[in-house]
Amino acid sequence: MGVYELVILIIIGLLAGLVGGLFGVGGGIVIIPALIFVLGLSQHNAQGTSLAVLLLPIGFLAVMNYHKMGYVNYKFAAVLVVAFVVGSFYGSKLAIQISPVYLKKGFGILMLIAALKLILSK
Repeated sequence: MGVYELVILIIIGLLAGLVGGLFGVGGGIVIIPALIFVLGLSQHNAQGTSLAVLLLPIGFLAVMNYHKMGYVNYKFAAVLVVAFVVGSFYGSKLAIQISPVYLKKGFGILMLIAALKLILSK
């Protein structure tokens, strides 16, 4: 890893953390496109790297801030964690079987649908 990559990764990480903490979204919305378009990683490599980043340390400090304000429903979170673990296991197994071209298009469509729903909702 060169200095260029290190600086870019730091910028991507800071931006993903800021967006994640600000909007409550997974940093993957920032990390995956940035790794693909700025650093030239494949869709599979970007997704795997993003998942590695998001494992534990990312959300901890953000959750602490939301917890202090009483904005965390731990019962819901516990159910979601279990379901997320199962879903992510099978989702990753499926993703590595899909062509990177279709995976990238699917990711883009998912982001577009989510964006349109948020923009057009009242």
